[in-house]
Parts: sequence; C-alpha cells; structure tokens
Amino acid sequence: MSLLEEKKILITGGTGSLGRALTARLLKYDVKVIRIYSRDEAKQIAMEAQFRDSRLRFLIGDIRDKDRLRRAMEDIDVVFHTAALKQVPVAEYNPMEAVKTNVYGAQNLIEACLDEEVEIALAVGTDKAVSPLNTYGATKLLMEKLFTAANFFKGNRKTIFTCVRYGNVLGSRGSVVPRLLEQVAKEGKISLTNPEMTRFNITMDEALDLILSSIKICKGAEAFVPKLKAYRLIDLASAIIEVLGDNVTIEKIPIRPGEKMHETLINENEARNTLEIKDFYVIIPSPEICQLFGINNTYSDAKKATLNGAYSSDKVPLMSKEELKKLLESEHLIQRELKNLLVGDYTSDASS
Repeated sequence: MSLLEEKKILITGGTGSLGRALTARLLKYDVKVIRIYSRDEAKQIAMEAQFRDSRLRFLIGDIRDKDRLRRAMEDIDVVFHTAALKQVPVAEYNPMEAVKTNVYGAQNLIEACLDEEVEIALAVGTDKAVSPLNTYGATKLLMEKLFTAANFFKGNRKTIFTCVRYGNVLGSRGSVVPRLLEQVAKEGKISLTNPEMTRFNITMDEALDLILSSIKICKGAEAFVPKLKAYRLIDLASAIIEVLGDNVTIEKIPIRPGEKMHETLINENEARNTLEIKDFYVIIPSPEICQLFGINNTYSDAKKATLNGAYSSDKVPLMSKEELKKLLESEHLIQRELKNLLVGDYTSDASS
C-alpha cells in the first residue's frame, strides 16, 4: 500500500483485538515503524512475542494522559484510534470513567495530532453511537463529533480527521460469540435477552478493509460505514449449538441496561447527507457546514445513497443459520474461543 510506505504509525489500544489484527495487516506493507500505545504491559509483552518484528515499538500509556500521548505521537504520520472503554454494562455503572477515556481521551489525541501535524487520524466508531441509548454509545458519539469538528478548527495544519463506524466485530473480545461460548463452557446453556434481537455482522478482515480503504480516500469530517448483512441472535445461538454438537439449552433473561433490539449504523437524519461508494457509505457534514469551513467532500465516484429511512440491522438482509454456521467454521471462531477459555484469556482487551 503506497500510502503507508515508509510511514510511522501509532495505534492506540493496539493490544486489543482490532489493534492486533490491524498490526498484522500493516506489517505486510513497507511501513517504517508501528507504535503500540496501551495500558496493559502483560498484553504488550505477549504481543511482542507473537509478532517479533523490529518495526514494532511498545509504549505504555493512557489516552487520558495528554503529555504521554504527545510524546508517543512525535514524528508520527498516521494514527489509528482504537482505544476505548467499550463494555456497555461497565460504562453504565461507571459513566464518568467512560467519558474520561472515550471523550477526554479522544480530545487529547486530537490535540496531540495537531501539535505533531500528523497526516491522517482515523477513529474507530460504533453503531451504538447512532441515536445512543446507553452511556457507551453517547461517549462514542461525542468522540465522532470531536473528530469531525477537529477539521473545522485545525487552521493551516494538514491533519485529516476521519472516522469509520460499524458494529461489534464477529469474534472480537467481549463480543457476542465469545460471550455465548463462555456461557456454554461455564453453565451449559445460552442466555438471550430477546431471541429476535438483530445485530450487524462484520468480520475482522472486513473491518480492516474498511479502515484501509477509508484512509486512501478520506477528505476529512466524514464517517465511513460498510454495507453489511445482519443476523438474529436466536439464529447465531442455534448455529453455535449445532457447530458444538452439544445438548445446550437457550434461556431467556431480562434485557440488559442500555441494550437495543436492533442496531443502527445511519439514522434518518444522517441519511440525507450520505453518499454511496461501492461497498460502503460515506456520511458527510451538511453542505452548509462544508461550505462554511471549506471542507471538500466531493467524491467523483460517489452517488447519493438511496436509503429508505434509517440503515438498521432489522432492515438489511438477514443471514440464515446455515450461513452463520459456515461463517463460524470458516473463521475458526469456535475453536479459537474455546482455547482462550481454557487458558483464561476471556477478557475485553479493546479498552487500553
């Protein structure tokens, strides 16, 4: 990828599921250095042993610490911001901690990028930021707003701030598949709050493709959203049970705090300013804002998106149980997660 050739890259939350996968993909290119910035020294040691690449640098630090972040940002060309406190129940119980990391931390990152005149800073968003119902979603919405607004007040600095937005990556730490497998391993059953709930489906490779495609064409102040299928939780649970081949029961439990029946990636108001480019959508600021701040969001190969209202998980094609079984088997998710459970590695690691 010529855009990244000889570039110095920083990944916040780099020891998380996405950070590790992104690191593996970036190391295939002729990047000069990748700095992994996170809080957990044990995960950094494990990651260093896993990759054993001289281009990697590991820096202990918290995005809440502006001085440390600024030092980590020295001479960096491209930043991928994946760090977050992302567990919905945890954020509901500790809302101010989520604000400190997801909001204040994002602004610290923006200011450090401006100080060091980074070329591109891409933040990873979430479907829960759209018309948010919970604290986590609200903080991630503010993160997106901060990244968008940074393009308006950066002055003559060259930094492009952009975002991608998608749902939980299938099989990532803390997402639905590992959580259901943990229930099977510990309790011999699966608990669902509502079997008819739907969620968008995206694999790690699809998430990485979106991120790398976005930095090629981003102009600033936009959010890139992939075109995805979705699934019902009952179909996913049934697929897991059939792949395991075990006699596992499904139990209905009360809905969790901040949980939605269906997730939305683009709401009705955003749809008015959404473009369509091949495999993804691009949400841009209103024409009035673009004109006021001189943002050029013209994409020559884009067309106006023809969304019928909101782009939500109950309005896209649903994957069948058989499709989900094939996906679970092709991604080797069942075997990998059961191995993680055996070694006690069932922890959310995207919150560095």
